[in-house]
Amino acid sequence: MSGIAPATWTTHIDGELVEIPATIDTVRTALLKEQRVVFDAEVGSAPADQLPLVLASWALSLTSAGEEDDAVIARLREMTARQQHQVGASL
Repeated sequence: MSGIAPATWTTHIDGELVEIPATIDTVRTALLKEQRVVFDAEVGSAPADQLPLVLASWALSLTSAGEEDDAVIARLREMTARQQHQVGASL
């Protein structure tokens, strides 16, 4: 089995295709030592149907995806506030 490449997921972050680890072992290895305790606890207590979500969340935490998400959320909040202001002004 030594010829098998480790499993990865691909996603787009800031417009670029990025590969992230997609196994419990490869995600765990990529984490800082102090993060591994929390990771192990979350993976160990996750219901089976939630395990892919938990693993993906930790894998994405190794990237700048969170910053991109924060920027998108900030833009959406700004647009919503502007729309609410426009509706209020037209009443």
